[in-house]
Amino acid sequence: MKHLFTLTLFTFLLASCSGIKTTSDHDTSVDFNQFKTYEFYGWDKKTTDDLNDFDRKRIEAAFTEEFKKRGMEEVEKGSGGDLIVSLYLVNEKRTQQTATTTHSPNIHVSVGFGGYYGYGPGWGYGPGWGGYSTTHIREVDYNVGTLICSVFDAGKEQLIWESAASKTIDENPRLRKKSIPYVVRSIMRKYPKK
Repeated sequence: MKHLFTLTLFTFLLASCSGIKTTSDHDTSVDFNQFKTYEFYGWDKKTTDDLNDFDRKRIEAAFTEEFKKRGMEEVEKGSGGDLIVSLYLVNEKRTQQTATTTHSPNIHVSVGFGGYYGYGPGWGYGPGWGGYSTTHIREVDYNVGTLICSVFDAGKEQLIWESAASKTIDENPRLRKKSIPYVVRSIMRKYPKK
């Protein structure tokens, strides 16, 4: 029973994480172990207006947790942290078309004669095959969100790490609440400091 519960939980976690695409890049000449503190600069001005305050706070809390796991402490904005962290979210509306074809067979028995104007070969009995098929095309609208985390060296004022994750945005707030930590974790997985 314990194994079944573990398997079910593992399957649920995989399903929650599926569909996340991440990319990451960093300055390989930088030793990320030297940084101990960071300031949260805030959200980029170009961040989508579709992001509500609840999700905004959940994303910030998830990043705070991930930086904390890496031994980094958040300090107040403007107090001289080693790093500056900035977030940016892009919401892209997409449309997907799906086609479904249904077949309706129409089987009947034919009896008749044929040929040229009723003369010649062509007499016969047997099944006749007919029917029709219908194709339905349906358009589905959905939103893909891309969350970008940029980390700057505060002293040198230069970008040293950036990572982004794209995922279909869940319409259900409860599902978003559960998926946000997984999205942030997938972004931070590539951070050079473990």
